[in-house]
Amino acid sequence: MSGALTTRRMTADIDIPLTEREGQVLRQMVNGLTNKEIAEVLHIGYETIREHIKQIHRKIGVKDRTQAAVWAVRKGLA
Repeated sequence: MSGALTTRRMTADIDIPLTEREGQVLRQMVNGLTNKEIAEVLHIGYETIREHIKQIHRKIGVKDRTQAAVWAVRKGLA
């Protein structure tokens, strides 16, 4: 696929199924930022952040942001 339908991946590592934006959100989560703070830093809406976090949890198979942060650290993303 090419064009508008493709989504850049965070990294070439196939084990990390996140988009680049999801990776940015996850890194901010690791830094301890709240959803509101992440929205401000990335200049996107609060509801958009909530959706990204839901997708991150689903994709990496975790239930909360603490587990997501631990996963990111173990993968060397933070």
